Amino acid sequence: MPGQPVGATSAHTLGPVPPTYRQRLRIEGLSLALCGAIGTIALLAVSAQAQRDPLSTAGQLAAVALLLAWLGPRSVRRAIAASESRSERDLGSGQPTPVWRLPLIVVVLAGVAGWVAGWDAGVRVTGGCVLVGLAQALVLERVVAADEHETGRKYFRIAGSRILRGTRLGYIGG
Repeated sequence: MPGQPVGATSAHTLGPVPPTYRQRLRIEGLSLALCGAIGTIALLAVSAQAQRDPLSTAGQLAAVALLLAWLGPRSVRRAIAASESRSERDLGSGQPTPVWRLPLIVVVLAGVAGWVAGWDAGVRVTGGCVLVGLAQALVLERVVAADEHETGRKYFRIAGSRILRGTRLGYIGG
C-alpha cells in the first residue's frame, strides 16, 4: 500500500511489498560505490603499479562518467516508457542484488583487469565501479523520482531484467 514501509505486508498482497526501483538504485548504487572506493584505496595502498599513468586513468574515468551521464538516463527513461501496469500481487520479489555479491563482483573484475593489463587497470575498474554506483544512486534515482512525481506511479523491477538486456519495470498507481 502507498506509504507502507518496504517489507511490510498488506491485506491485499500475498507477501512483503518489494523495494521500489528507486530504493534498489540507491541501495545497489551506494553499495557498489563503497566497494569500488575500498577497492581503489586498497589497490593504491598495496601496489606501486596501481599508481602508474594517473593521467590515463583520470581520462578513462572521465570518459566513463560522460557515457554514464548520457546513456544512464536514456536507459532509465526507456525502461520507464516500456513499463507495465501491475497489481501489488504481481510485482514479484524485486529484491536488490544481495549486497554481499557486490564486493565479489568488484574483486573479480579488478583482479582480472589487474592480472591481464596491470594493477593500474584494476584501479580503473574499481574507479569505474565508484562512478557507476554513484550514477545509479544520485542521477538515475532522480530520473525515476521525477517521473514518479509527475505520474503518481511507483516503479518496481520485475522478472526478465538482465544486465545486458536492460531492466524491466512494472508500476502501480498513476
